[in-house]
Amino acid sequence: MSKPATSRLSTSPDEPPAIKSVAVFQRRLRRWYLANRRSLPWRRTRNPYLIWVSEVMLQQTQVATVVAYFNRFIRQFPDISALAAADPDEVMKAWEGLGYYSRARHLQQAARALVAAGDPRVPDVPEEFRQLPGVGDYINAAVQSIAFGHVLAVVDGNVKRVLSRIFLRPEPVNRPADHKTWQGLAASLLDSRDAGAWNQAMMELGALICRPRQPACRSCPVRLDCSAFRTRRQDEFPVRAAVKKVPHRRQVAGVVFKGKKILIVRRPERGLLAGLWEFPGGFLEATGSPLEVACRQAVLQSVGLTVETERHLARVRHAYTHFTLELDAFLCRFQSGRVRLNGPDEFRWISPADLSRYPLHKAVHKFLPALENMVSAPMNGSVIEK
Repeated sequence: MSKPATSRLSTSPDEPPAIKSVAVFQRRLRRWYLANRRSLPWRRTRNPYLIWVSEVMLQQTQVATVVAYFNRFIRQFPDISALAAADPDEVMKAWEGLGYYSRARHLQQAARALVAAGDPRVPDVPEEFRQLPGVGDYINAAVQSIAFGHVLAVVDGNVKRVLSRIFLRPEPVNRPADHKTWQGLAASLLDSRDAGAWNQAMMELGALICRPRQPACRSCPVRLDCSAFRTRRQDEFPVRAAVKKVPHRRQVAGVVFKGKKILIVRRPERGLLAGLWEFPGGFLEATGSPLEVACRQAVLQSVGLTVETERHLARVRHAYTHFTLELDAFLCRFQSGRVRLNGPDEFRWISPADLSRYPLHKAVHKFLPALENMVSAPMNGSVIEK
């Protein structure tokens, strides 16, 4: 078990020591955290499973968004056994709108692995917990320190930002190759007397005070130890590496009616938006075909059906992590053929009123209002054939 550091930590040979006393730094931050921490549902429990769920949700997602999802999720899946026994569609539906859906899949896979091993509890051995699906360095350190008190330093975006300003670090915070540097700096400040509370204090400092823009330095409890504050260079840090321009993609989707039923398909279990349901279609190549033709071709290619495009429903735009999307949806009428899947891994003919039961991705949700307006009855009722 590591001990609290007491040495002076420097930024570089050209800079004076950033932190004169680690013990004083720890005391100041700890006092500030106890007085200013937000009241959050996962901070009112020591249940390792609930802490685990919260930390998974908090990856890449704002706290304000997570609170409602967390409360609903734990009501529906109150423990590991309940999560393991659930239908995957139920889990994905509970996660719908939170994004980064692989988090939900991995969480359930991990729960099922624990149940299959005969012990549906969060392992309190970091090396064992780290082997579960979806558990990386961050989740491992956060859950194990907060739930069990293991002396592991958490490194997330908030912590990197704090460290970069305190130590004037030139390493880009978005470059994976520099992770060991940030991990070492975080470990050098870690208060081993209560590693869980310390990790939360560092993250809270980054979220509330050491913000990406306009940091509230005058309210910072450790500003006297911050090289960026002392040299008035807060706006220069953290450093970020240039990223490639995000590509733009076009897609078509067909809402195919066969009588009173519509066809939905589920995406494969691996890849973008894995396991979510959508309408058949596909990405556009640079062929120059009219969108109606492209939609018919995409439906034929993906599900083997010949359809007639009746009208354009909507054009929606959505931004994913690695590309932006422009999607054109068309109302289509089944003409002939049997469903033969080429890409999706499952299909269902359902009533439009049942769409709300299925986990759909954001781009689909954006054109559902247009679909409601174009059918002869609202989505919460039956569709009347023309």
